[in-house]
Amino acid sequence: MADTAKPKSGSARSSGTRRRTSRKNTSSGLGGEKPEVLLDHYRQMLFIRRFEERTAQAYTQARIGGYCHLNLGEEATVVGLMSALKETDYLFTNYRDHGYAIGKGMDPKRVMAELYGRSDGVAKGWGGSMHMYDTATRMLGGYGIVGGQLPLATGAALAISYRGGDEVVMCQMGDGTTNIGAWHESLNIAKLWNLPVVFVVINNFTGMGTTVEMSSAEPDLYKRGAAFRIEGERVDGRDVLAVREAASRLVERARKEQTPFLLEAWSYRQKGHSVVDPAKYRTDEQRDEARSEENDPILVFDRQLTEAGILTDELRDEIAASVKAEVAEAAEFAENSPHPDVSTLFDYTYATPVPNESRRMPADPVFAE
Repeated sequence: MADTAKPKSGSARSSGTRRRTSRKNTSSGLGGEKPEVLLDHYRQMLFIRRFEERTAQAYTQARIGGYCHLNLGEEATVVGLMSALKETDYLFTNYRDHGYAIGKGMDPKRVMAELYGRSDGVAKGWGGSMHMYDTATRMLGGYGIVGGQLPLATGAALAISYRGGDEVVMCQMGDGTTNIGAWHESLNIAKLWNLPVVFVVINNFTGMGTTVEMSSAEPDLYKRGAAFRIEGERVDGRDVLAVREAASRLVERARKEQTPFLLEAWSYRQKGHSVVDPAKYRTDEQRDEARSEENDPILVFDRQLTEAGILTDELRDEIAASVKAEVAEAAEFAENSPHPDVSTLFDYTYATPVPNESRRMPADPVFAE
């Protein structure tokens, strides 16, 4: 098992838990990558950040309803992971899925429209924030149930293996999911049947309001596949190139060797669990740590590109203006998209027609006259 960019462990508390300390930046550098590729990664990261900030604004304005979870602080992880996939590969995520949907190729305007619950959304407005879904880009959810995506991703990998295809499934989740029963069941069968799936754990140190050290007897989450003989690695999730390299290598190994892998990417979630979560379970020190310049992936990458002479002040302003305009266009598109008609309420209850399906509206009588 590889242990790259391992977060430091502090001294033990009297309770026996490990104390989280400041993480050293272990950026891998630019590695001789082409400037246009680096700038594209930078723009994607900045776009996801501004998109999510606009999403938070729209939520407070009551334009977005229901639950809403953001990728703020995890942009390098999102872009690095999506850069590792081919268009034909499949993606399953948890409910923190907006950035992944955009990174997998969904139109940002339709993603925003879905957030607004409008009929031009990727799921025609019925899915909302947690349930992005698009068969064209092979982003198959967006799942609100913690761990709900794991059995489905494993099943998709089984279908690929059964057909003899060369696609790979990537299954993304948060750190809390590693304590769910579906985690053990899915990893076990994925290895038992040698399925081409890469399980990716996004470790932002806090599942809902509980730290990893307080919820897992093995806080090094990349090791938790060992019980199933699944090889695991950890990568610095603040480093887009390190994430891309690790994910690309494991995805291609899964494709070639037809076996599952586990990747843990650690990074800092800048906000609470959801838009309305004030994150009072964090200390002021922890909040400052999450938002510091050394832990903000966009600021880290910006500094690297600037020092390398790739990102100038003029180009930075140009990219920022372009991103701002595109996000504004997405918000305007969502605002002008129509609401789903009430008559379509039952259209997607079942995939195919079902005899005697009830289509009774809330005000309709139980028995027809």
